[in-house]
Amino acid sequence: MSTARHVDVAIVGGGPAGLGAAMALRRAGIESVVVIEREAEAGGVPRHCGHPAFGVREFGRPMSGPRYARALVGKARAAGVEILTRHSVVALEPEGRLLIANPDGALTVTARRVILATGARESTRAARLVSGDRPLGVVNTGALQAYLYLQGLTPFRRPVIVGTELVSLSAIWTCLAHGIRPQAVIAEGDRAVARWPMGLFPHLLGIPVHYNTQVEAITGTGRVDGVRVSRNGRPSIEIACDGVLLTGHFVPEASLMRSAHIAVDRNSGGPAVDQFHRCSDPSYFATGNLLRGIETAGWCHREGLALGRRVAADLSATPALAATIPITVAPQLKYAVPQRLAPGISGNAPALQLRLSEPFSGELVVTSGSRELLRRPLRSRPERRILVPLSNLSGADDPITIRLQ
Repeated sequence: MSTARHVDVAIVGGGPAGLGAAMALRRAGIESVVVIEREAEAGGVPRHCGHPAFGVREFGRPMSGPRYARALVGKARAAGVEILTRHSVVALEPEGRLLIANPDGALTVTARRVILATGARESTRAARLVSGDRPLGVVNTGALQAYLYLQGLTPFRRPVIVGTELVSLSAIWTCLAHGIRPQAVIAEGDRAVARWPMGLFPHLLGIPVHYNTQVEAITGTGRVDGVRVSRNGRPSIEIACDGVLLTGHFVPEASLMRSAHIAVDRNSGGPAVDQFHRCSDPSYFATGNLLRGIETAGWCHREGLALGRRVAADLSATPALAATIPITVAPQLKYAVPQRLAPGISGNAPALQLRLSEPFSGELVVTSGSRELLRRPLRSRPERRILVPLSNLSGADDPITIRLQ
């Protein structure tokens, strides 16, 4: 059976960012706000992250991921937000029209504005170009947490962990809390991606860390029995294990956008937006880790709250996308978000966010045409957040270029 609904704002994704946007909209007096969530419960990735340190800024105390997710859902419902679970958006159409599948059939929702908050996912084994056998026991962090916290299953006991991002360290904590002893951590670079001193965590636990190392192949028939790793010109070595945990390498979950009319930025992998997080179709906005994988749950929630307030104000205007100023970045920069600036740069809009694709020490230079807008020292590494206040770009009239020198 197919039904149709009209709402003020539809939010695709019930994680911290989407729930934050929904709360802000309701607090601003927007009557009809619906969150569309494909899972059986809203709350996003924190639902199956049993480690602590969630919620300190939002609730004033450290919380486990599941408790944090339940608290956000509770606040959203208390604010009057309608949450539709087991509802999967299958198509985004112009002017805020969403085609949705649910257990009862099909649903069409037409919204005055749509906020996309579908989050990010970890790159698969295939995307990482890891060769070898295809045995059981190769999972990513999200799958591990779902196995342990949602299904009560243990996929391995002696895994090798690939990656040194912050999520990699939380994966070590998760493993140890469930009687799983990692055999080694594999790091592609010469140091951990996570900020010091967090990179010391596996060393303090006596877990070997192999730097400048990559997985060549995974071995095993029925299940994993080892990995072969290369070490920058040195002889390859074999590490015995019963599983491989692939961590990090997050990419925006933008599959809906790629099959729709909404422009996707080839650098970030998420929808291309202006400084108000407005997409190429001005009825659509985007927030959270859909814009760039990956930020913390708290960061995404605050970003969602800010976007909800902006969209509430935008509802009083007719959707329109004025001429914008494009932003391009140097090859050493992984991406910039937003990717363009609309007229009326606001101090309430988010800052320009950059990420490096390789370590850098020098100067960050921003120009508009032949005019220099900003020059400042920069020393940073991949996956570190780099923020440029939009006030530094307020004089831009021509296309903006960001380079490193």
